Amino acid sequence: MKKKAVPWITTCLILVLAVILVLACSTVTKITQTSTSTMTSAKTTTTTATVSGSIIGTVENKPVVSGASNEYNFNLKITSTTIAGITTGQQVWVAASTTDFPNLLTVGATLTGILNNSSGWWVLTAAGTAATTTTPAAAITTSPITTTTITTPATTITTTPTTTSPTTITTTVLAPVPLGTAGNFVILSKSGISTTGTTSIIGDIGVSPAAATYITGFGLIMDASNQFSISSLVTGKVYAPDYAVPTPTNMTTAVKDMQTAYTNAAGRTAPTATELGAGNIGGMTLAPGLYKWGTGVTIPADITLSGGVNDVWIFQIGQTLTVGDGVHINLSGGAQAKNIFWQVAGQTNLDTMSVFNGNILCQTVIVLNNGATLNGRALAQTAVTLIASAVVMPAP
Repeated sequence: MKKKAVPWITTCLILVLAVILVLACSTVTKITQTSTSTMTSAKTTTTTATVSGSIIGTVENKPVVSGASNEYNFNLKITSTTIAGITTGQQVWVAASTTDFPNLLTVGATLTGILNNSSGWWVLTAAGTAATTTTPAAAITTSPITTTTITTPATTITTTPTTTSPTTITTTVLAPVPLGTAGNFVILSKSGISTTGTTSIIGDIGVSPAAATYITGFGLIMDASNQFSISSLVTGKVYAPDYAVPTPTNMTTAVKDMQTAYTNAAGRTAPTATELGAGNIGGMTLAPGLYKWGTGVTIPADITLSGGVNDVWIFQIGQTLTVGDGVHINLSGGAQAKNIFWQVAGQTNLDTMSVFNGNILCQTVIVLNNGATLNGRALAQTAVTLIASAVVMPAP
């Protein structure tokens, strides 16, 4: 039998099928690739941190100039604060410039800013003032990724929260003036104590080196021990150096302690404010601190000493101290008379019906006029004169 020839169409189909088969074989070849990728990213973050903290407060008294002509001291009552140790309602004595706060002279003005503390003195600067620090953020690293297919590795980003370091505020705590054995007396004098009218004294009184004869107007009655005397005007004992032992030695020591206390108070440094009110502090509210004047001080209107039970006030007065008729030295916030010290180089005058709190360490004479009340101590290096007045030993 004769073999037939394959038609040309059949031949073409065979060739096309062959080409398709080759292509199919090439596409089913599995492509395997391993890709390992590590990505490290570093980021720098800039943070802003206040030197101490933000505050909002109200001016409590008319500011007074101090130092440069555009710098003022004033008392600020805190209404809002981020500062540890400063609480709402607290009064803080501050200094600020009218360049940043043009309305400083307005009592009752509300101020917002940054309160910075330096050596116990607060400085109010413009709102938003801050210290800027730039801190590199932690590097961001991705774990290696292995795959059996060709793909783009995913990236996992881990962020670390930025933390602002806490602010440390160092406040200098003012220590009380040590009175020694002088603190046992509500009135102590070197040259004499005199009274006229109906005077009332609660606590012990004494003189030295002056004798008992320099204690006048009290109608003294000697105790049987001869170590002290008593008086209907004194709820306590009366001492003099010419009484029986051990009174002479005790009185000498008490007077020396009084003089040492005066020197201690006068020698304190780094005052909170100097020449406040140009010597007129009437109407002010004063925070705890050391206040210094090279001149005399007058108080023609009530003032308030606002602070806690352990806070201390020391007033260094270069000349006389005069408290006006009917003026009150008020205490608030738990402030105590025993922690208030008035160091006076000149004479101290508490005028008619005035009410005074604190320990008076006077280099000369202390005078309490008609109806004046002293809740504290009168420690005079010369004499004490009382005119129908009241003196009460402060609570311990």
